[in-house]
Amino acid sequence: MGRSGVLVRWWYGSLFSVCLIGNVPFSWADDVETIRVTASRLDRAREALQPSIGATQTHFSRQAIEANPGGDNAGLNSVLLQAPGVTQDSYGQLHIRGDHNNIQFRLDGVALPEGVSVFGQALMTRFAHDMSLTTGVLPAQYGFRQAGVIDLKTKNGFDDQGATLSLYGGARDYLQPSVQYGGHRGKWDGFFTVDAVHNRVGIENTTSKFTALHDLSNQYHILGHLRYTLRPETRFSLTAGVSNAWYQLPNNPGQQRQFATPFFKEQGISPQAANVDSSALDEHQQELTDFAILSWQENHTRFSAQTSAIIRYSSLRYSPDLVGDLVYNGIAQRASRSVFSSGVQNDSKWKIGWGHILRAGFQAYGERNTTKTDSLVYPVTDGLIGDVPMRVHDGSGKTGVLYGAYVQDEWSLLPHLTLNTGLRFDGVREYVNAHQLSPRITLVWEPWRGGRFHAGYARYFTPPPFETLGNTSLGKFADTSAAPENFQNDKVKAERDHYFDAGFMQEIKPGWHVGFDAYLKRARNMIDEGQFGAPVILTAYNYRRGKVHGYELTTDYTSGPLTLYGSMAWSRAMGKDITSAQWNFDSDDLAYMRHNWVHLDHDQRWTASAGGNYSFFYKTNHPLQLSASMVYGSGLRKDRSLPSGSDIPNGASVPNYVTFNLSLVQTLKGISWLGNGRTQFRVDVINLFDKRYMLRDGSGIGVGAPQYGLRRTIMGGISYTL
Repeated sequence: MGRSGVLVRWWYGSLFSVCLIGNVPFSWADDVETIRVTASRLDRAREALQPSIGATQTHFSRQAIEANPGGDNAGLNSVLLQAPGVTQDSYGQLHIRGDHNNIQFRLDGVALPEGVSVFGQALMTRFAHDMSLTTGVLPAQYGFRQAGVIDLKTKNGFDDQGATLSLYGGARDYLQPSVQYGGHRGKWDGFFTVDAVHNRVGIENTTSKFTALHDLSNQYHILGHLRYTLRPETRFSLTAGVSNAWYQLPNNPGQQRQFATPFFKEQGISPQAANVDSSALDEHQQELTDFAILSWQENHTRFSAQTSAIIRYSSLRYSPDLVGDLVYNGIAQRASRSVFSSGVQNDSKWKIGWGHILRAGFQAYGERNTTKTDSLVYPVTDGLIGDVPMRVHDGSGKTGVLYGAYVQDEWSLLPHLTLNTGLRFDGVREYVNAHQLSPRITLVWEPWRGGRFHAGYARYFTPPPFETLGNTSLGKFADTSAAPENFQNDKVKAERDHYFDAGFMQEIKPGWHVGFDAYLKRARNMIDEGQFGAPVILTAYNYRRGKVHGYELTTDYTSGPLTLYGSMAWSRAMGKDITSAQWNFDSDDLAYMRHNWVHLDHDQRWTASAGGNYSFFYKTNHPLQLSASMVYGSGLRKDRSLPSGSDIPNGASVPNYVTFNLSLVQTLKGISWLGNGRTQFRVDVINLFDKRYMLRDGSGIGVGAPQYGLRRTIMGGISYTL
């Protein structure tokens, strides 16, 4: 039998052993410390498969996550906003270095295929033991989504053992109970967590008032992580999660009716909607995500690898207010979209000699995208709009593949000089067929102790986001109130970039670091996304040309119980000439952008964040931690009105803002009347000074409605760990 046959038999034999192992005694099952050391060594080996050589990486430790207001109860976006170059947007969206949602999420180094969720975050902060954000010139193992790579190291049965019960809540009916458990037995270890969320702040308020109209949200999230160490060199792991979220869409009062009250022919009467008010609409959206990752890891003296099988299903369903949507929009559309993805990822490392580490791997995914809409629209005859709605059914499905492979060499030219070169090949066969061979090269120089310079170049290939593409049959809406201004609908194309990055990091004194980074991107067929129409479903489109550049300044300081950090970023992101999905845009806007550069809707000139925490009595069993954070934004884009009555798309920005958050956490350990566990009380104040600020004003390319930041919110919680 050939070598490949032996490997196949070993692979299936190992899986069979994992399935049957049960309560079989092991020769080293009782040596907990040996297993713990082995698990830690395998974790380090897995992380070494995907280094950040020459890239810019921000690491969030478990302590940093817990110090963030809300701790594990806060969303991932609130943690990531403390990283340089990260801009907040409505619906919980993040923009990194001038890109729109071009973000890759990984769990323990394994990339998750993208989903269709807009509001909900399928990955919760409490899943992560720690996490990192990597930007800049990425090594060749990172493909497809390259503005930023967010990698969560999931909690496990060794580092996060014990059972924790938590209850968190506060203003606006906010209630979030959760439970988590981590433990190990023999060669097994695992972690499990589940939480539920109920509140009236599911989506950003459309007004500056304290409480939004019609903003109830109910959600639950589940994550399980199970690992089996077959031997010191071999480990299997299974990670699976579920996220289910239901939202009311906030109403925007005071809107002007655009159409007459509909007369439903099948009932023969006009419903009691003649006085329908935009503050009383009833629109809903549900978002569901399921995923699972099965991984096999090998670690030997000179060779290590991890191979993973991945599946993910996500769906989004929008339910309109039938009468209200017709009156204000001329279309009431029940819409659903889903994506099912399955694939495989492999990353390998081979130490081929002194100063040389060769890495290689591949990714391949099969995806199925389905879109269905059921619309009520008014018929239009000879320019006259009728009042009896007609139904338009539309739907499409598409199966596609996404694939990539890479090889790269980490070469230590000198003891303090490292060159990392790589070559990556990516392809997509979905709504478009495209491929590209992309070189990557970075140079890292450490000329003196504590100093580190880096410079690099990357060629990037970004396929169209499959989950935001649909094949709307525009002809079905001809001669209706939902007919587009133009019927041009060219396919969204893959983006191709030249990306440059350079910067340095210097340790001023032990515990104090200062860094600076500059980047430049030149794009062809630059991809952007926007919301067009009432359903809050993002739609992708291309600018023929794009240019993005910016600068980042960071600092952090740690000394004993004190931690301080801060960052400031300047960015400019612009595009020219819309070349796909044109039917979503006004003809005047298309004509203007054909000959003029415009700011991207998420372009924010200045972004800054800062914070710190201090732990009182940190050497005792009752530490008291005080934390504070700040976020500043100079404002996202909006249209600029001209005296002629026309607009310059994204020609102005909303007002700047700054918000402060405060957190106080008291921990009690070993207090007899509380049992032998750890009890933790926390109080969080979001937007401490109750700043009224706007994220969107409702104008701009692909912006559906105004959105305002959260007003002052006081939260509290208690958790008990056995």
